[in-house]
Amino acid sequence: MYRFLVVIEKAKNNYSAYSPDLPGCVATGATREDAEKNMHGAINMHVQGLLEDNAPIPNAYSFAEYMVVNS
Repeated sequence: MYRFLVVIEKAKNNYSAYSPDLPGCVATGATREDAEKNMHGAINMHVQGLLEDNAPIPNAYSFAEYMVVNS
C-alpha cells in the first residue's frame, strides 16, 4: 500500500489534481469528485508503471496544513 498527498485545485471550468511526490502524475475532472476519482486512477497507473519498470516508488514526503492568519 502506498499513500500520497493529492492537491486539488479549482480551475475556471473544472478541477485539476496532482501529487507533489509523483512528478508528472496529474488528472482533471468536471467536478472535484471526478478529479479525485481520476487522480486515484492516475496514481494507480503511475505506481503500476514504476513497478513494471522496476523503478523505485517515491517516498511520500509532502504534507499539507491550513494556517489561519488574522490581518
